[in-house]
Amino acid sequence: MGAPEKSENFKQRAHDALADPNLKTAIERTTGTAETKRAAAIGAFPEFQAARVRGAAIKDHVIANLDHYLIEFERNATEAGAHVHWARDAKEAAAIVTRICTEAEAKIVTRAKSMLGEEIGLPHALEDAGIERVETDLAEHIIQLAHERPSHIIWPAMHRTREDVAELFFKDHQPPPDADDPASMVASARRVLREKFMAADVGISGANFLVADTGATCTVTNEGNAELSTTPPRIHIVTAGIEKLVPSTDHAMALLRLLVRSATGGEVTQYTTFHCGPKRVGDADGPEEMHIVLVDNGRSRMVGDEFRQMLRCIRCGACMNHCVVYRQIGGHAYGGTYPGPMGAVLTPVLDGLAASRDLPHACTLNGRCEEVCPVRIPLKTLLKAWRVRSWDSQQEVGAVRMGLGIWGFAARRPRLYHFGTRLALPVMRLFGKGGWIRKMPLAGGWTETRDLPKPAARSFMSQHAKYGNGGPK
Repeated sequence: MGAPEKSENFKQRAHDALADPNLKTAIERTTGTAETKRAAAIGAFPEFQAARVRGAAIKDHVIANLDHYLIEFERNATEAGAHVHWARDAKEAAAIVTRICTEAEAKIVTRAKSMLGEEIGLPHALEDAGIERVETDLAEHIIQLAHERPSHIIWPAMHRTREDVAELFFKDHQPPPDADDPASMVASARRVLREKFMAADVGISGANFLVADTGATCTVTNEGNAELSTTPPRIHIVTAGIEKLVPSTDHAMALLRLLVRSATGGEVTQYTTFHCGPKRVGDADGPEEMHIVLVDNGRSRMVGDEFRQMLRCIRCGACMNHCVVYRQIGGHAYGGTYPGPMGAVLTPVLDGLAASRDLPHACTLNGRCEEVCPVRIPLKTLLKAWRVRSWDSQQEVGAVRMGLGIWGFAARRPRLYHFGTRLALPVMRLFGKGGWIRKMPLAGGWTETRDLPKPAARSFMSQHAKYGNGGPK
C-alpha cells in the first residue's frame, strides 16, 4: 500500500483511496480510537472550553505582535548560546540546514518527527547532499523504510497494517525481528535506531513552541526519540515556523494542556522538553552547538489576509480525526504536506491555489473540524474563503460554472425550484432498491464508490407545507 504520486490529481488519488478497503479499515481504527480518547479527556477537563478561549487569545496576541516576539526570541536564544537563522521559504530553510550539516562534515543525521521538516523538503535535501538521514520516530522510521510520506501529522504510518510493518522490518533490519508481534518489532527498531543515535553527528528536531522570553524551544513526544536526537550529537538543529512563538513558558504550558488532550487524549505526553541553548560548563550532556532555523514560507503573508487565524494551529490533528472526508480517503490523497481540513487550508498557501483548488472543495462544510479545534480556528469559514477566491479568479471549470449558474437561476425562483424537485424525486426513486440507489445517470461520481440514499416520496418543503409544526393542514 504505497503513497500515491504527487503528480496525480486529487480526484484520482481520492478515487484510488476509496477503492482500497484495507486503507479505510486502518484509518477508522486509529481515528476512531483518537476520537473516543479525546472525548474522554475533554469530559474529564471541565475547563476545556475556557482553555480554548485562552489558547486562541494567546495565539492571536502573538500573531498581532509577531515582529516583537520574533526579535525577543532571537535576542534571548542568542544570549543562551544558540545561532538563529532566518529562512524566507522552504528552499532557503533546507539549504541552511544542509549547509550546517556539510560544514560539520556530518555523515549521519538523526531527525525527530517534524512536519515543518516535511514542509521544507528536508528529507530529500539531506539525501541530495549525500548525508545519511535516520528518522527516529517509530512511525517515521516505518515511513522511511517504505519510501512514503506521512499520512497523518500525529500518526504518520496510520495507513500501514502490522503485517505491512513486519514485512518492512524483516526486509531491512539486520538482524531481523525475533517475531512479527508488536513487542518484537519495537525491540528490533530500538536495536537499529540506538546505534544511529550514538553515531549521529547532527540531530534535527522541530519545535511545538518557541518561548520568546527565554529563547527556549519546546518539543513534545511519546517515545523519547527527540531527546536522543538532540542530546548525544555534537550539533542540534531546530527547524520551526515563525508562528510557533509564545510569550512565555506559562503560555506554552497553557497550550500544552490543549495540545495533548486534542492530539492523543492524554493529560500530558511522556516527554515534554525545553531546550535552551547548547551545553554549558558543568552540564553532564548536550550538544556543543545549537542552531535554530526560523521559517516563514508564506506565514507572514497570511498575517495580512483572511487566513491569519490558521496561524493559531498547534498541529494536534483533531480536525482530521473528526473529518468525514479524511476518514474515507486518508492523508496521502490530499497530495501535500498537511492533510485533512487544516491541510485543505494550508496547501493552497504553500503550493498555490491553482495546484490545489480541489482541496477546499473536498469538504462537506459540516463543521466538525471547527467544533473540535482546540484553538477555535474557523476552518469552515477559511475553506469557504478559498472557494470564493477560486471562483473569483475564474479557476472553476466551465461545466461547474454553468451548472452552478443553472442551479442559481432556479434557486432564485422558488416555484421553478419546487417544480424541479417534485419532478426529480419520483425519477430518482425509480433507481432505488432496498432504500439505496446504486447506479443512476448523472450520479456516477457518487455511486461509483458508495450508495446514494433513496429519497423520500415527497420533498421536505412539500411535507412542511402539509404538516407544518403539527398535524395535517
